[in-house]
Order: sequence, then C-alpha cells, then structure tokens
Amino acid sequence: MVIEDVRKTVEATLGQLTPAKAQQLAKDMMEPGAAKEQIAKTAADLVEWSQSNKERLRTFVRREISAQVKSVGVASQSDLDALKKRVRDLERGAGMTASGRTAARKKSTSRKKSTSRKKSTASPTTSTRSAESGSTTSG
Repeated sequence: MVIEDVRKTVEATLGQLTPAKAQQLAKDMMEPGAAKEQIAKTAADLVEWSQSNKERLRTFVRREISAQVKSVGVASQSDLDALKKRVRDLERGAGMTASGRTAARKKSTSRKKSTSRKKSTASPTTSTRSAESGSTTSG
C-alpha cells in the first residue's frame, strides 16, 4: 500500500494530474470519514502542487541542459545570430552580395590559359633499370 501511494505521488508530481485524479488521490490519502470540502481542498492543493513541481522540474532541466551545452562548447542561438550579423557587415564592407558575389562585376578580357603537359611514356623504374644495366659491367 505504501509503494502504491508513493507511485501515485510521483505520478502526480511528474505527470498530468487531472482534477479527477487529484480528487481520487485526496480520497485515498484522507481519513475515511473526511468531509467533502476537505477532500476538495486537498485535491485543489494537489493540482497546484503538481503544476508548481512540473514547472520547477522544467526550469531545472533547462538550466542543466544549458550548462551541459555550454560546457561542451556548442554555440547558442545568440552566438549564431551575432556571427551572422558580423558576416553580413563584413560582406557589405567588402562590397559583396548575400550570394557571395561582388556587387559590381568587372569584365576581364584576359582568359586563363590552360597548359597541357605530355607525360613521359617511360615509367621511372624502366629508365632507372636501363641506366643501371648500362653502367654495370660483368666481370
């Protein structure tokens, strides 16, 4: 019976405690001959207690997540927004558009020349071998 009461209390703390569940929990916790007003007040207190505990738990979890994210080094949304603004300012200062192109494109008359080199057909090992065989003497 005690474990069942603890389970109900934990569910009331973490779960969605409806007025009907609170009423039933209050009845289970009160003396068998308790007045209806007392049960109703206890049920209302349980609902209020449940809501405040859920909010405290949310606040705790948010703080803990923020601390863990900060310790890992993940950038916050405000950090990202500041960086975006800085990049925009730098792009404007350099005369660039949002796409990364310069605002006024200059036409260039010079073309990039492509150079093609012919590769030697002889492999480096072949030329090394032929050089070695020519310099060695049998004796």
